[in-house]
Amino acid sequence: MKLPPFEYACPTTINEAVALLASHDGEAKPLAGGQSLVPMLAFRVASPSLLVDLRKLVELRQITIADDGVTLGAMVRWRDILDDARLRKAHPLLVAAVEHVAHYQIRNRGTVGGSIAHADPAAEMPGIVVTCEAKIAVIGKAGARVIDAANFFQGPLMTALKPDEIITEIRLPAWPAKRRFGFQEFARRRGDFALAAAMLFYDEDGGKARNTHVGAIGVADRPLRLPAVEQILNGNKIDEAVIAKAEAAASASVDPHDDIHAGAAYRKALIGVMVERALKSAAA
Repeated sequence: MKLPPFEYACPTTINEAVALLASHDGEAKPLAGGQSLVPMLAFRVASPSLLVDLRKLVELRQITIADDGVTLGAMVRWRDILDDARLRKAHPLLVAAVEHVAHYQIRNRGTVGGSIAHADPAAEMPGIVVTCEAKIAVIGKAGARVIDAANFFQGPLMTALKPDEIITEIRLPAWPAKRRFGFQEFARRRGDFALAAAMLFYDEDGGKARNTHVGAIGVADRPLRLPAVEQILNGNKIDEAVIAKAEAAASASVDPHDDIHAGAAYRKALIGVMVERALKSAAA
């Protein structure tokens, strides 16, 4: 289908971009990589009166690695993450997730900020920021603010962003060198959205897991943490018996709906298997 009519602007500063968004009473949309928004325009799911292209905002393309963690500018592309060798040590779970994002053509254009703002419940990056307790920095007409990832996603394609706000950066906490992690995803075809995926990490103290974080995507209307699974893992050695309990708890923790891609019972079973495989990968 053809795109609906819209005005177009390509600002050179963040303040200019915010002013443009604020000037159209909620009818303007920021354009980052375009890998989600343009298809929505084509299918008339979205019909903004103005597109504000962010491609000239070079300050949003930085990847910063410091003692307190990794900061990703909102316009960082998937390929930028995969091409940055530092991230394989500084945040290997992030890299593992991005390796599953779509196809290489989309990874050449898609951005981390665009994915988070789009808030597809089966997308990898929203799951990563929730699981890792990231901070999402945004700016709008009222100024800058920081939103906890746990409070950012409010439903399918729904976020805490105001109409005049854009994401500026994503702040991921520091990653200890000996941290164990796992990421497992199942899709009908390589590059498709996940029917279910699990991402997790834990630290070890005396051979037992602590500070366990377990997340899931594709099984609810937003990315989830699975506290029941985390409770089973914390304070225990990650062995076959504990992994079996975690698998059962993961399946019991979600209540997905039937859709054209998979039934609810299938997704419940699948997330358990993904958690099992991610734990075995981490423990190994």
